[in-house]
Amino acid sequence: MPAADLSAQLRTTDPAVGLRAVGALRRLAEQVEAQQVAVAREQGWSWEQIGDALGVARQSVHAKYGK
Repeated sequence: MPAADLSAQLRTTDPAVGLRAVGALRRLAEQVEAQQVAVAREQGWSWEQIGDALGVARQSVHAKYGK
């Protein structure tokens, strides 16, 4: 979904459309987060550094991506 379409859907007064857009945003955020965590690890970042950057505990990042 193009960003302009998503932006318009987020401003809608139709809850069904808006909530689907929120779901799409969550999925996109998860994909971007996973990609950036992988890049950070490839560059030698610690789980603590990644957690700090994301504003979460290192344990939660490691539990989610440390496989």
